[in-house]
Amino acid sequence: MNLVPKKVFFTRGVGIHKESLRSFELALRDAGVQTQNLVTVSSILPPNCKIVSKKEGLKLLKPGSITFCVMARAGSNEPHRLICSSIGCAIPTNKNSYGYLSEHHSFGQTDEASGDYAEDLAAAMLASTLGIEFDEDKAWDEKKEVFKMSNKIVKTRHITQSAIVKKGHTTVVALAVFIL
Repeated sequence: MNLVPKKVFFTRGVGIHKESLRSFELALRDAGVQTQNLVTVSSILPPNCKIVSKKEGLKLLKPGSITFCVMARAGSNEPHRLICSSIGCAIPTNKNSYGYLSEHHSFGQTDEASGDYAEDLAAAMLASTLGIEFDEDKAWDEKKEVFKMSNKIVKTRHITQSAIVKKGHTTVVALAVFIL
């Protein structure tokens, strides 16, 4: 049986609690997906998969459903620690081709740096499968020009959640949630 998602939405959340598991649950609650049985999958954005808003995507979920997602998760109980989770997305020009999603978890990285890195990862994975030659050590702006000039990658995007640990345990999540 092939289960190919038709839609995807992006969401994020942060949770704080004295217990690690509860902080994770609160992060999922903040993201709006706490009633789902989440199954993490690897990084392929299916062909013709429509990106919908979080609001629209949440309306399509039923409590207790097995729900596939790509999830980035980071947690810590170290005071003053900056934690970050990002999902990057690279979408090909040809809608009948697949794209890539990447998950990135970091410590001490800003939202912008983490999100850019996640986008870069997704674009690099997609570019390599499309036969686009590029130097991974070049700055993102230079690679972005190579991707644009190839006319094979239409756009990239990311969703990022960060937090500074204050007390207890803090968890941040970023997710690409699939709708079958």
